[in-house]
Amino acid sequence: MSGHDTVNDMDPAQRFEALLASGKDSALLRFSLGMHYLGAGDAPRAAEHLRRAVEQDPDYSAAWKLLGKSLEQSGDAAGAIAAYRDGIAAAERRGDKQAGREMAVFLRRLEKAGGAA
Repeated sequence: MSGHDTVNDMDPAQRFEALLASGKDSALLRFSLGMHYLGAGDAPRAAEHLRRAVEQDPDYSAAWKLLGKSLEQSGDAAGAIAAYRDGIAAAERRGDKQAGREMAVFLRRLEKAGGAA
């Protein structure tokens, strides 16, 4: 079997980017890209996609949580604090108590470290 199956030859990010390029933009796709790039150590690129995810779905508490984490890893403490605050509000609207509690812990830790905005 020497034929190339281009989709299977792609890594997950390439597959997600190909879906995005084909016009299949969605909050879930952006979340998936953000999660991939954050895991790959590219926090600024992750934040870019996660911002788009929460623009498309402002109540996507998991995306807010990852956005805060990616901004924090990018060195943007003020941005991370804002994302966690918005994420806590989204989690409350959605009834997602666990995500809200986790973001509150991250927020307190950041504020304690002197990143309060």
